[in-house]
Amino acid sequence: MDAEGQESFREFVAGRSSALLKTAVLLTGGDRHAAEDLLQNALVKAAGRWGRIDDPEAYVRRILYRQQISRWRLKWPRREISVAELPDAAGGSGDGAAAAELRLLMRGALARLTARQRSVLVLRYFEDLPETDVARILGCSVGTVRSTTHRSLARLRALAPELATLGPAAAERQPSRDFSPVEVRP
Repeated sequence: MDAEGQESFREFVAGRSSALLKTAVLLTGGDRHAAEDLLQNALVKAAGRWGRIDDPEAYVRRILYRQQISRWRLKWPRREISVAELPDAAGGSGDGAAAAELRLLMRGALARLTARQRSVLVLRYFEDLPETDVARILGCSVGTVRSTTHRSLARLRALAPELATLGPAAAERQPSRDFSPVEVRP
């Protein structure tokens, strides 16, 4: 790779690595260390072909998905995620508490899905890709993507019914707090 290619690769990594890492974390079921390894391997593969890549981000994302599928096929045992302290029970109060609770619940629920189900949901809803692109990336038909999406969402609802209390429908069920001025007559 020439000096100009090295510089453009560095700029790409500096600018897009955080977004790519988020995708990798979702694909690995929340295992940040595995996600970092996945992203690093994908970037190494992309660096070897950097001068011939038309759309670098799409190319790296495709490597991420395919590499993770290869890992799933090896059927590695699921590793436990260890933390220094147990997370507090989310109370729902505070500025970001509800969002953090939703992220934790979603992360746990996604981790309980199969690898294929998780990858379809990540590509469809996190990456916001159309079904045709998901089918192309995963190497299956559009019908398979549709049926897998349907089954994955049904399983997600069954595995984590607590997610229903945090969605937009739950916000509609909660009483509204109307603080508009009220005329008071003596």
